[in-house]
Amino acid sequence: MWQKFSLRARINVLLALVLTLGLAINVARLVLEAGPRVQAEDQSVIRLAREFIDTIVAGLNEAPDPEARLNQIVHDLNRLRHVSITRQGEAVERPGQADNPDGNADARSPPAWFVTLVHPEKTTVDVPISIKGKPGSLLITSHPNDEMAEIWDGIITQLQIGTVIAVVLFLITTRVVSRALAPIQTLSEAMTKIEAGGYDTHVKPDGPPEFSAICDKLNHLAATLGNAVDDKRRLAERIVSLQDVERKEIARELHDEFGPYLFALRAHAGALTRIADARDPNVEATRKHGSAILEQVNALQQSNRRVLEKLRPVGLTELGLHEALGALLRLWGESHPDVVIETAISQSLGDTGETADLTIYRTIQEALTNVFRHASATCVNVTVEPTELLSGPVRTGRGGALVRIRDNGGGLRPDHKFGFGLTGMRERILALGGSLTIASGDGGVTVEAVVPRDVRC
Repeated sequence: MWQKFSLRARINVLLALVLTLGLAINVARLVLEAGPRVQAEDQSVIRLAREFIDTIVAGLNEAPDPEARLNQIVHDLNRLRHVSITRQGEAVERPGQADNPDGNADARSPPAWFVTLVHPEKTTVDVPISIKGKPGSLLITSHPNDEMAEIWDGIITQLQIGTVIAVVLFLITTRVVSRALAPIQTLSEAMTKIEAGGYDTHVKPDGPPEFSAICDKLNHLAATLGNAVDDKRRLAERIVSLQDVERKEIARELHDEFGPYLFALRAHAGALTRIADARDPNVEATRKHGSAILEQVNALQQSNRRVLEKLRPVGLTELGLHEALGALLRLWGESHPDVVIETAISQSLGDTGETADLTIYRTIQEALTNVFRHASATCVNVTVEPTELLSGPVRTGRGGALVRIRDNGGGLRPDHKFGFGLTGMRERILALGGSLTIASGDGGVTVEAVVPRDVRC
């Protein structure tokens, strides 16, 4: 049941319990101290009364009528609140009986359980006296009813005042707690809006410093989520656009490359059919059309290999990343012998996964394409190493590869705009959880990509 209480209810219940417990402890302390107080007061009153009687009756025999003088003294002393004094053999008259002859308890009388708890044993002291040689005695009997009534009144007053103070403290603290916890409702409503997609939600920092800090962090989180959603939407639009561009390029390749070859093959095949149907086949013409068909098939195979290379690097799955990169770099080196290509592919790279391997390969391929087309560089340095060997912001959390391509060309112009190639690579790497940075200076261009390892690896 406690788990169902709200935070405000829990604080209020705990506060009420603490205040009630404190008040109960204070009242219990007063009750427990009542017995010793009554007993101490009883003994003190008996002692003082005995000393007072000893002093008064010392000159009793010198009075004209000692007997009348003694009766007067006894009558006067019976006005004391906490004791009664009688001559031996007389009935004890309790103080207050003259005013309350019925003996009924008034409003100041403590309850029976309190009297039973704190009332000490009745104390009676016999004080011997002598009147003209005739022995006698006075009985001093304690009556702590007034003292117990005073203590009980104090307890009731303490209970009333303590209750009022506890109620006031409870109300004040409840009010303060309610105001302090008010931002929680605002935070809950803001989280509901953010969950529904309202990333422009802003919570005004209010309440204690802790809640103000939470409001600031929630506002920052909402803004970050909004930016992430916008980036995701732009990325999705860009992916669709790049897919359309890629489809157009493939369609153009098929139309410009495959179309003419297939048309030529059809023409030569038709010619061969006509030659075969003739009464006197021309062997030389047959050989000529056959050679043309072979040339067209070879050209068609080369075009097919080019298209497949764009769609999927040949040998990447079969040979692995190291061998595929080696073949790619050798191909670039053979086609551009005037450019020095320095390579450093770490042997401790390990298995990064099929998607990561293809991304690494495409990043290097695209960067080298831009270098040989636009940079006018004489040296290119290609480095691939695992991110586990590095420190700092390049770490991905699950490992991967750091790819760096650096050239010594003229760098990028200030107004340079990246084409579809590097833009597509950046978005592909970002979608995988990595990063791509391009830095340009007087010493050339550096392309650096952090490609995370596939999750299943």
